[in-house]
Amino acid sequence: MLRGPCRLCRVSVAPVAALAVALVSSLSRCSLLEPEDRVVSPLSPYFGTKTRYEDANPGLLPDPEAPRRDPQLLETCTPVQLVALIRHGTRYPTTKQIRKLRQLHGLLQARGPGDDRIRAAGGGDLGAALANWPLWYADWMDGQLVEKGRQDMRQLALRLASLFPVLFSRENCGRLQLVTSSKHRCVDSGAAFLQGLWQHYHPGLPPPDVADMECGPPRINDKLMRFFDHCEKFLTQVERNATALYHVEAFKTGPEMQNILKKVAGILQVPVNNLNADLIQVAFFTCSFDLAIKGVKSPWCDVFDIDDAKVLEYLNDLKQYWKRGYGYTINSQSSCTLFQDIFQHLDKAVEQKQSSQPISSPVILQFGHAETLLPLLSLMGYFKDKEPLTAYNYKEQMHRKFRSGHIVPYASNLIFVLYHCKNAKTPKEEFQVQMLLNEKVLPLAHSQETVSLYEDLKNHYKDILQSCHTSEECELPKVNTSDEL
Repeated sequence: MLRGPCRLCRVSVAPVAALAVALVSSLSRCSLLEPEDRVVSPLSPYFGTKTRYEDANPGLLPDPEAPRRDPQLLETCTPVQLVALIRHGTRYPTTKQIRKLRQLHGLLQARGPGDDRIRAAGGGDLGAALANWPLWYADWMDGQLVEKGRQDMRQLALRLASLFPVLFSRENCGRLQLVTSSKHRCVDSGAAFLQGLWQHYHPGLPPPDVADMECGPPRINDKLMRFFDHCEKFLTQVERNATALYHVEAFKTGPEMQNILKKVAGILQVPVNNLNADLIQVAFFTCSFDLAIKGVKSPWCDVFDIDDAKVLEYLNDLKQYWKRGYGYTINSQSSCTLFQDIFQHLDKAVEQKQSSQPISSPVILQFGHAETLLPLLSLMGYFKDKEPLTAYNYKEQMHRKFRSGHIVPYASNLIFVLYHCKNAKTPKEEFQVQMLLNEKVLPLAHSQETVSLYEDLKNHYKDILQSCHTSEECELPKVNTSDEL
């Protein structure tokens, strides 16, 4: 066990460690994940929640470890606290997705001699390539974090530590507060983030085990990070309700998806009746998984064009909208506890600063899911379109605000930065707040301003902060079971 006031910051380095550094450095230069070797696809902007972080934030590509300072970040005041809600990094497909892909792969391998007309059109060649493309996904992977996901987190840590050096100082490392969902991909994301901080403090030195770091490992809190699992009203009325995703199912059988279904059946040389929208979607996502995980462009990417990708993105966005966004009020209301928790941290920091006490938690890092972020952003009024997304207004929603891949790609992050302005003219102006989404300043939903007085922000959200009680919002309406004549 490492000793000292800040084990994350003070570790002796043996010659063996130096050798390990050289090996790690050599391997990293050979990695498929280096920016110069990055594989791209014209479909990349349309993968929804399976979007790579760098595809949603292309400014990071030249140097993913360098801080990317938004010019709208406040420079006249001092940051005193940062609260970050972070989605896990790139992950494997779930077992459910892998089994659907295996089903599709089986259809390809069971094809007959084929239709000469289809082969002449080039479909046969692609179908054969897909049938022979190695199916390397296994059930054990089941949504676990991949090495690219760990890299997502390490690089995010390096950028944030460089962007806010006072908050992420070595002196503060023991006061970092980390919370995570119980899912392995989130726990492992938190650990990788800490490794990134270690790299920031000790460039070139291999990090110790997270358990040996002063600020690790993250603490599991599913009531915060998976609040949806603890909201009976959401579980009953949305999650387990067969009709809640009506628009998703209706779009699957609508003209846009049916056109893709027929096209893909022709390309793959399988009977159209053997395919359905779920298999088409998993084929599309397989292109994204191969790109994100292995950095390769598989033949699955050649099955679809950009018009297909836009339709499939809309199908994914429909699901997120009705299950996590504005589709049902309970989707966002279930996140009240998390929203209030964020402001409790900010309130405490304000109180401590006002009384000249040190900030007990200058950095709070919370690792969750796309399903954690989307309801919270909806609760705050972000990315709301004038008309709901439905199965019947695809064309009208081509320029919609609610595009999940732009909002919550892998490693997406919502950050609250509390500033202290010592030269403020009035006490009210002393504390100010900015929000960042994916490291870009997020204008306030109600005013489009890039910075807010803390009291003004609290006042805008006072109904949520004061009146939204998750225990009440999530309680099912009581059913009168008494027998009446």
